[in-house]
Amino acid sequence: QVQLVESGGGLVQAGGSLRLSCAASGSIQSIDAMGWYRQAPGKQRELVAVITNGGSTNYADSVKGRFTISRDNAKNTVYLQMNSLKPEDTAVYYCSAERDYGTRRITDYWGQGTQVTVSS
Repeated sequence: QVQLVESGGGLVQAGGSLRLSCAASGSIQSIDAMGWYRQAPGKQRELVAVITNGGSTNYADSVKGRFTISRDNAKNTVYLQMNSLKPEDTAVYYCSAERDYGTRRITDYWGQGTQVTVSS
């Protein structure tokens, strides 16, 4: 079992910055990657960024160059640094803990979500 606790959401103006945190506990050794997803009202949940145990990262095209995912292993915490925020970034952001099953990567655990609102 893995537990994820998210924090750091809030209201910012366009062009501003925000850092989300996700503290993980439990059977962390079983996790192959962690990521951030977001879901806006009326839309499907979409991948924002992923970081693997080896430190490789992947980003949605819409956030490349603006968002950075990182991990502090000593604190068992994953971060999402969001810069140059746009109104279209407004969504509930969810932390994920994922495992690889052959060629498939599956999210086994979700955080509770944190609201990010970007005003124009």
